[in-house]
Amino acid sequence: MLAVSNLSVQFGKRVLFDEVNVSFTQGNCYGVIGANGAGKSTFLRILSGQIEATSGQINLEPGKRMSVLEQDHNAYDQHTVLEAVVMGNKTLFSIKTEIDALYADYSDENADKIGELQVTFEEMNGWNADSDAAALLSNLGISEGLHYSLMSDIDSKLKVRVLLAQALFGNPDVLVMDEPTNDLDYETINWLENFLADYENTVIVVSHDRHFLDAVCTHIADIDFGKINLYSGNYTFWYESSQLAARQRAQQNRKAEEKAKELQEFIQRFSANVAKSKQATSRKKMLAKLNIADIKPSSRRYPAIIFEREREAGDQILNVDKLSTTSEDGDLLFRNASINLAKGDKVAVISRDSRATTAFYEIINGNRKADSGSFQWGITTAQSYLPADNSSFFNDNSNLVDWLRQWAKTEEEREEVYIRGFLGKMLFSGEEALKKCTVLSGGEKVRCMLSRMMMLRANVLMLDEPTNHLDLESITAFNNSLKNFKGTVLFTTHDHQFAQTVANRIIELTPKDTIDRYLTFDEYMSDKAIKEQREKMYSIPA
Repeated sequence: MLAVSNLSVQFGKRVLFDEVNVSFTQGNCYGVIGANGAGKSTFLRILSGQIEATSGQINLEPGKRMSVLEQDHNAYDQHTVLEAVVMGNKTLFSIKTEIDALYADYSDENADKIGELQVTFEEMNGWNADSDAAALLSNLGISEGLHYSLMSDIDSKLKVRVLLAQALFGNPDVLVMDEPTNDLDYETINWLENFLADYENTVIVVSHDRHFLDAVCTHIADIDFGKINLYSGNYTFWYESSQLAARQRAQQNRKAEEKAKELQEFIQRFSANVAKSKQATSRKKMLAKLNIADIKPSSRRYPAIIFEREREAGDQILNVDKLSTTSEDGDLLFRNASINLAKGDKVAVISRDSRATTAFYEIINGNRKADSGSFQWGITTAQSYLPADNSSFFNDNSNLVDWLRQWAKTEEEREEVYIRGFLGKMLFSGEEALKKCTVLSGGEKVRCMLSRMMMLRANVLMLDEPTNHLDLESITAFNNSLKNFKGTVLFTTHDHQFAQTVANRIIELTPKDTIDRYLTFDEYMSDKAIKEQREKMYSIPA
């Protein structure tokens, strides 16, 4: 379907890819993974022809169509929402436009041309284009009332969904997507997971959402050491098999038969848990042929995220009484939020409107005033907050050692050796610790904020979209750390696995009232009674 031959990419002296050879075949979904800077997005742009490689070839099977998730959210501002979706099939849209132009200037001379175009248009299922596009939009949460609005007139987060519908439109032979779940809510991500799991053609996707990669991928394309290696199975299978490979390589004295037995048991466990029936047969065949020697050691580095508490909190953590607030535009974000946190609660705070959860954190951190209601922290609590927007923490030009020193509490903690220890845990070692705040990437800023939180040793952690900008290695380490943390956690995330494995309680903020349940995330989202309650909370006027 799609073949990459002898691909090399070099920027100055830096070699990103070196003689890469890989093929993507029909019916499979490939999750492209790699450390930050490994070249994931660059690889997708090369596949789609947006940038050129230094050398090598990209060969798409003749007659096949590739569709790419558009990253420029303003590219279609002069078109209606429905038009933008249909434009996902450029050939179809071009024919439709030509037919419309010929009809607008109709004559006997162009009648034959119209007829020829209409035959082709019908063969491409063109007469159903608008209805198919409308169905995609509705499934992605774009109401029918917006279908004929100009793209320039809709919210930026809705544009993301329209562009996703555009990429999916017309059943492309090869679908290329970079971070397709960004700005989607849980319900929409779930719909996309099911759509792609049943997709009959080729999908190549970059994502930092582990649950999404597990739900849709038949293969993992791992970018490491300038090469791309394909492994059968989803992300979790790749991760655990790579960990197994590392352990076995470290245990050189173990007998070969013991290693083989461990591998076989590992493969059987994963083969028995293949989620999608379409994938099961081919994946089991691939797993049966897998040799542990095929799994290569990785250059990945995992940060050491360890949250410790300076003191244990008492029983009274946080009492919230009938908090309500509106946005700057006057939209009611949430009303009557009444919450009593218990020691050890790990709460996923969710809402269909991300402005609501961010406002909630800002209020209980004293950075914003509520319209009504009150809150009170327990006197034994110490809070640490990771905001969704951390830009205000990085306004000066200090280096990271001096930056982190601001939160030191003792003379010992102010020592450079001590501070470098914290930064080193977050992969800022050597000269990296002297980088200036103004040149940090989004992921580096989050890792700095985590160093700050570890230094504060709070017994209550508040995290607003903490996985934004982080790579899979940092997300995995962060996730494991919160599972082991003995204090109280309030967090909001669009990372399904993060929510499912950390939270023991779900609190949903709505314009009507608050829903509060001691359930896991999956239990909460699948409960029929809660589903009905949620719909009422968002649809009935307050």
